[in-house]
Amino acid sequence: MTTQHFTIKELTEAVQGDVTPRMVRHYHTLGLLPPAQRSQGNYRLYTQQDVQQLQRIVALKQQGFQLSHIRQLLESQSDTTDNPALMAQLQQQYRSVMQQLTRLRHTATALEGLLGRDRPGQQVQAEVLAQLKHLDVDAQDGLGQLDQLWNRLDAETETHPEAFQESLQGLLPDLSHYSEISAHLLRQLVLACGDVSLINFVRWSPDAIAAARQALKDGCSIVTDLPAIAAALDHTRLAHLGCAVEVLIQDPHVTGVDAAEQAFWNDPAWKQRLQDCPEGCIVVVGYAPSVLLTIGQFIAQQQIRPSLVIGMPIGFSHAPAAKRRLMTLPIPHITLQGSLGGGLLAAVTLNALVETVIEKPDCHCYLTRR
Repeated sequence: MTTQHFTIKELTEAVQGDVTPRMVRHYHTLGLLPPAQRSQGNYRLYTQQDVQQLQRIVALKQQGFQLSHIRQLLESQSDTTDNPALMAQLQQQYRSVMQQLTRLRHTATALEGLLGRDRPGQQVQAEVLAQLKHLDVDAQDGLGQLDQLWNRLDAETETHPEAFQESLQGLLPDLSHYSEISAHLLRQLVLACGDVSLINFVRWSPDAIAAARQALKDGCSIVTDLPAIAAALDHTRLAHLGCAVEVLIQDPHVTGVDAAEQAFWNDPAWKQRLQDCPEGCIVVVGYAPSVLLTIGQFIAQQQIRPSLVIGMPIGFSHAPAAKRRLMTLPIPHITLQGSLGGGLLAAVTLNALVETVIEKPDCHCYLTRR
């Protein structure tokens, strides 16, 4: 049987994923792809195996793996997880990535210190920027000069309260393609954690905002996984809307992520309470990943029908998996990719939605924009 061959252009078309011939040649250089056969005219020829290998590379890149990680994974001789050498290499690379993130966080903090100034501090900001250009870093007192500049900026903060919305204007990405309702939600999440990059990890279904507003206007029930989230909700506004708050794991001794996870696994009563969630409720999960996983199962089995799921548990294996599953379900949802999350952010999400329902009941901007 004759082996089917592909030119480099046909290879990229077969794989798709925005792969270019130049990228393929680069993968050859890195050893991610084996040397290709050559035609009589010295053109590279590829087989179906090469198509599959390139598809693996593209898929792993889309999941966030760097090319060095991908090469190690593809070169691994073991098809099992019992590969200490590979795991040690990946752990070392993880530490390296975390060190890079730390350095970038320091850079971001310095830039925030300059750019995140409200109007009263902008005059000092301009003066500091002018002096930074003339900083003599080779001089003995170079660091001392830098400290004095930061001290001037810090001293300015003692003269007035911070205007958070003004500070955010210089730091937030362009939110003009978001609706007014959505942009307000994103700003509230940033203010809750102090990390502007969080915006890049927020995910919601196209119908999430509309479903949330309609459910809240109808006085839906709110179901949280722990009392800590219920305590952080805006009960005054919820009462105005006629929304009652229910707590799934009603144990005062369960206050954190680990305890919530273990409690849900060890006591079948909590799973039964989850099955009894009122139809059309809004479920808010900020702690136990297994609660969100079980919600996904119940929704897929049509055992529960919430109007919206706010899924933001913290965790490093179960939480990302639960969120990925949530995003595949035909249910309105709002979540944070990866391990990011927590009860405060989950509560802030619902509070922001409740606030805009009451303050802007007739706003329909979310119907035409994200």
